[in-house]
Amino acid sequence: MGKPKLLLIDGNSLAFRAFYALINQVDRFVNHDGLHTNALVGFNNLLDGIVDPFEPDKALVAWDAGKTTFRTNAYDNYKGNRDKTPQELVEQFEPLREMVRLHGITNYELADYEADDIIGTMAHAGVESGYAVTIVTGDRDMRQLVDDDITVWITKKGISEIDKYTPAEVADVYGGLTPKQVIEVKGLQGDPSDNYPGVPGIGEKTAIKLIQEYHDIPELYEQIDMMKKSKRKENLIQYKDDAFLSRDLARIRLDAPVTLDLDDLAYRGIQYQDLIPFYQHLDFKQQLVKLANQGYTITGTQNESNPTVKLNVAPLTANNLAHVEALQDDVDFYVELDGENYHRAAIVGFVIGNQQQGYLASRDLELLSQDTPVKRILENNKIKKNVFNSKETFVALHRYNVDLTGVDFDLLLVSYLLNVNDNSNDLGTIAHEHNYFDVQTDDEVYGKGAKFAIIDNDTDFFEHLGRKAQAIGALKQPLMQKLDEHEQTDLYTEIELPLTFVLAHMEINGITVNAERLLGMQSKLTERLSELEQTIHQQAGHEFNIQSPKQLGVILFEEMGLKPLKKTKTGYSTSVEVLEQMTDVPLVASILQYRQLAKILSTYVDGLLRVIHGSDSKVHTRYLQTLTQTGRLSSIDPNLQNIPVRVEEGRQIRKAFEPQQAGWSLLSADYSQIELRVLAHITNDEKMRQAFINDEDIHAATARRIFGLAEDAVVDSNLRRQAKAVNFGIVYGISEFGLAKNIGTDRKTAKSIIDTYLNEYSGVKKWTEEIILDAREKGYVETIAHRRRYLPDIKAKSFNARSFAERTAMNTPVQGSAADIIKIAMIKMQSVMEQKQLKSKMLLQVHDELIFEVPEDELTLMHKLVPEVMDSAVKLTVPLKVETHEGKTWYDAK
Repeated sequence: MGKPKLLLIDGNSLAFRAFYALINQVDRFVNHDGLHTNALVGFNNLLDGIVDPFEPDKALVAWDAGKTTFRTNAYDNYKGNRDKTPQELVEQFEPLREMVRLHGITNYELADYEADDIIGTMAHAGVESGYAVTIVTGDRDMRQLVDDDITVWITKKGISEIDKYTPAEVADVYGGLTPKQVIEVKGLQGDPSDNYPGVPGIGEKTAIKLIQEYHDIPELYEQIDMMKKSKRKENLIQYKDDAFLSRDLARIRLDAPVTLDLDDLAYRGIQYQDLIPFYQHLDFKQQLVKLANQGYTITGTQNESNPTVKLNVAPLTANNLAHVEALQDDVDFYVELDGENYHRAAIVGFVIGNQQQGYLASRDLELLSQDTPVKRILENNKIKKNVFNSKETFVALHRYNVDLTGVDFDLLLVSYLLNVNDNSNDLGTIAHEHNYFDVQTDDEVYGKGAKFAIIDNDTDFFEHLGRKAQAIGALKQPLMQKLDEHEQTDLYTEIELPLTFVLAHMEINGITVNAERLLGMQSKLTERLSELEQTIHQQAGHEFNIQSPKQLGVILFEEMGLKPLKKTKTGYSTSVEVLEQMTDVPLVASILQYRQLAKILSTYVDGLLRVIHGSDSKVHTRYLQTLTQTGRLSSIDPNLQNIPVRVEEGRQIRKAFEPQQAGWSLLSADYSQIELRVLAHITNDEKMRQAFINDEDIHAATARRIFGLAEDAVVDSNLRRQAKAVNFGIVYGISEFGLAKNIGTDRKTAKSIIDTYLNEYSGVKKWTEEIILDAREKGYVETIAHRRRYLPDIKAKSFNARSFAERTAMNTPVQGSAADIIKIAMIKMQSVMEQKQLKSKMLLQVHDELIFEVPEDELTLMHKLVPEVMDSAVKLTVPLKVETHEGKTWYDAK
C-alpha cells in the first residue's frame, strides 16, 4: 500500500483564477436571485475534476482571513498595488465555502496569516505524519514547498489545465536550484504582483544565476566584498534590507499557529443529496443533470414544485391494447426515429399514455398503421395530445398512414417561445433547461455522432421512451403557465402551433425539381470552371492549386509583390473580404469568379441533385421553426432560402424548380419592403408613415431627405442605392464603420449621413433610444405578437458585447415582427385555400416570399386572392404591399 493522501487547496488563489477566467462573461453567469456565479462554476469544475477522482484521505481548502496579516505589519505596501476585489467575486465567497463543505472538505482560515501559510504548515505536518501531500493552487510561489513527498499542482489557462511540480520540475525551471532556493530568488527579484521590492535591476534570470553561485541571500552578502565592482553590486549593497525583507515576505510559513490537526481534515466524500438544493439555488443545471443521471432524486426546483413521479411504463402488446382505449382526456405521445431527417428516418418505437394511467411502449409499427386503439386516439381531434415536436411527429406518422390531430401541447415549440436563445432539439436537454431532470439526453442513451445507435434492450429502450413521454406531460402545466405570464399564449395557439401543420403539409408536398436541367447546368459550370482554371494559371504564370489559400497567398504577395492587407497565423489572408479590395488585379477577379461558380456547383447544383427523392422527383426541405432568435423560419436538407439571386448563374438554378403538373404555373408573392413598413409602424415616425401611405418609393424619399434634395428632385440610382443601405442599415443597427463600407465612403461621411437620417426621421431615433432603455430594464425585447428575445449582454461591461445587444434590441422587434406577419399570412392563406377547396398548393416560404403551384384555371383568382390575404394578415398603421408574379419555373416567376 502507498502512503495516505493529503490534499491541500488554495481557495483564494483558485477563486480568483476561476473568476477572471470567465470575466468577459461575468454578467451571463447569474442565478435567478441575481448572484454572480462565474467563479463558482470554475471552482466546482475543479473540485469535481480533482477531488472525486483523487480520493484523498484528508483534504483542506485554505482561505485568506482578511487583508491584514503579519506581512502587512512588516511591510505596509505588501499587496498594496492590487485593485479592490470586485463585488461580483466578493458575493461568491460564502457560497464557495458552502460548495467546499458539500464536497466533503474542511474549510479553514487563520487571522493574520494567508492561505499559503496554512497550506505550508499543514503540508509540513502531513509529511511528518507519513502522508503524500498534493497542493493545488494558482500561485507559482508555492513551488518553494515542493519536496519528495509534496507535489504542487499549479493551474494555468484559468483552471482548466494543470502543471505538476516535483523537485525535478522545479530544478528544470530554476536552473538546477532546489525548491527552498525559490525563496532566495524571490528575495532578490521581488514580486510586482505582491508588491514587495527585491533589488532594483535584478530580474529572475539574474537572481537564479546569483543563487546558483552563492546558494542563498545570507551567503551572498557574506561574500559581497569579493564581488567585482558594478552597478549590480552597488544596488545589492544599497538595497540589502529590501532583499532580506523580500526574502522574509516570500517565505511561506511552516509553523503558523493553526488550530487544526490532521485528524480534523478527514475527507467525508461528496454530499450528493445535499448538493442538489445548493445546485438548484445556483441554477447549475448541468450538475443537476449529472446527478439525476447517476440516480439521485431531484424533488423540486427554485420556481415551482416539480416532484419526481415514479415511472410506470410497460410494453404494449395485443393483450393490453384495451388499456389504450382508457386514455380519453390528455395523452402524452412520443415517437422515436432513427435519424434527424423525419422525411426519410424510420420510426423505431413509440410510447403513449399519461402520468395517471401509466405508459405503454412498443416497436410494433402495425399498432400505429393498422386500425387499432392507438391509431384511433391519434386521429381523434377531441382527445388532446401532448407531444415533443408536432411537425416531426405529424410527418413521420403520415408516412405510416396516420393523420395526427388534436395536438394541444408541443414541448419543443413552447420551450422555444419561452426563450429563443435556447434552441436545442433534444428532449432531455430541453427538460433540464426547465428544471426537470428525470430524463436523459439521447446522446447519453444512444451515443453521439458515429456512435449513435438505438438500443436493442426493450426494457432500457422503453424506459427511455417512457421518461420522455412523462417529461412532456409533467412540463405541460408549468410551461403553459409561463406562456400565459409572458402574454404569449396567443402567439403559441394562434400562430406557432397552427403554422407547424401548415409547414408539415408544405414539406410533405415538396417541390418538383427537374434533374435533367440541373445536370445540364452541372455540365456547363464544370466546363466554365475548367476554362477559368486555365485562365488563372496563365495569369499566375504557372499551375497551382486554386483551392489552396496558402499557394494563392505566395503568388499574390510574394511572386507578384502585391501589398498584403491581412495576415493569419498560417500566412497571408486570401479571404473574400481581402480579395474584394483587390479586384483591379485580373488574377484576383478570376479567382473570385472561380470561387463563386465552384460554390454554386458544389453547394446548390450537386447539393440539390443529391436530395431529389427518386419516388416523386421532388425535394422535401425541412423548415426549422425553433432555431432563429428573431422567429424567422430556416430551411435545411436542402436549404431553399439561400439559393443565390445576385449572380445570374445562381439565379439559373431556379429554372430547375417546376410545378408538379404540366399546364400549371408557379406563383410568387413577395412582401414589398416589409421590414421598413414594420419600422414605420412601431416607431410611429410620421414622415416614414406618410411615404408608405402615399405609396412613395421609400428609398428615393429617404435619399431626398438625407442628401438635402428638393421634394420633386429626381434621385439617381447611386443615391437611391446609398439611401437603401441606410434604410436597411438602421433596421439592423448598423455602425458608421459598417455603413461606410457598404456605400464606399469614409466614416466621417457615414456618421454625418446616419445623424442626418435620425434627425429627419426623429420618430425612428426616439424609438431606438427607448427600445434600448426598455431592453435594459426588462432584459428582453418583443415583436408585435409578443415574441420575446432575451438580451443577457444588454448591461455587459464589454463594450462590444453591450453594443451588439443594443443593435439586437433595435433589430429584433422589426425583423421578428416581419416574421410574425408572414407566418400569420401563411396560416390564413392555407385556411382560405382549404375553405375554397382550391387545387393550388403553397410550396415554399423564402424570407418575405411565398411560392405556390397553381393550375391554369385558378391563376386569375390566386393573383387576386394571395395579395388580399397577405396584405390583411396584420393591421398596421401603414399599408402592407404584396407583388405577385407567375411563370413555368421559379426563375420565370420573379
